[in-house]
Amino acid sequence: MIRFTAIRLIEIAVLLALMSFVIYVLIGLMPGDPIDLMRSADPRMSAEDVTRLKELYGVDRPLFARYLAWAGQALGGEFGYSRLFAAPVSAVLLPRLGNSLLLMGSSFVLAFVLAVTLGTVAAQHSDSRLDSAINLFCFAGVSIPTFWLALVLILVFAAGLGWLPAGGAATAGTSDPADRLRHLVLPVATLTLASVGAYTRYVRAAMREALGQDHIRTARAKGASEARVIFRHAMRSAMIPVTTILALSFGGLVSGALVTETMFAYPGMGKLIFDAVIGNDYNLALAALLLAATATMLANLAADLAYGWLDPRVSYR
Repeated sequence: MIRFTAIRLIEIAVLLALMSFVIYVLIGLMPGDPIDLMRSADPRMSAEDVTRLKELYGVDRPLFARYLAWAGQALGGEFGYSRLFAAPVSAVLLPRLGNSLLLMGSSFVLAFVLAVTLGTVAAQHSDSRLDSAINLFCFAGVSIPTFWLALVLILVFAAGLGWLPAGGAATAGTSDPADRLRHLVLPVATLTLASVGAYTRYVRAAMREALGQDHIRTARAKGASEARVIFRHAMRSAMIPVTTILALSFGGLVSGALVTETMFAYPGMGKLIFDAVIGNDYNLALAALLLAATATMLANLAADLAYGWLDPRVSYR
């Protein structure tokens, strides 16, 4: 396992290097550059000022040379300065990352718990009315657009009943955790309802297949209780494909949810990445996108390692 993990970590490092170059080139090929955007915002800037600023920031150099300069600084832990926010990249990135982890992590845990519960119940009562009701709930969750669901929750619970705030991360000038929790309720509910349907379908399909295997019938024939059959025998087999799905969606915990964050004016990573790309903020966009890619790759590695714990037949040789 140690050799397997070491090889995978080397592969992740190589992929991140390739991704950083591709992302840098794609952003660099976008029309305009930060200096051109500065000139369009300030008509008083002369052509001499533009030339001097491009030379100062290295924008006049070839794209590959600029990438090598950035990569050298990034390897030393220096990701540069954000032009849009006039602050170091780390100072801009870390608060938004914490907000997204809180929002996405809460919704991820709630959706997973609900999906395991509903999927297991649906698999136990396959083709029953309860199974049909759960399937209807899943299809509704998958079909409803996220922005529409967010609007409905805002109209009902914020504008109509006035129980919860309509947006933001916290009330200005307030550091009360209860206030922060109230601001999280609606966006967390939106993301949970939007994702629980798909997760439940995966769990239901995996549990139905697991409950039909021979060792489940053998366990029941030996007199094992239904709870032991479900949680000790069937659950471990069913979690193998579900683990893959969860690992693939783990990158969303870091990259945030653009639509939900926009609807609720929540300062997370999704809106930050969008603004950085649109504003040609090379340093900020690169750091944020590479952070999301790193989280996804590490989650896939963790899923590969979890397979061995879930199924002893899995070998890493």
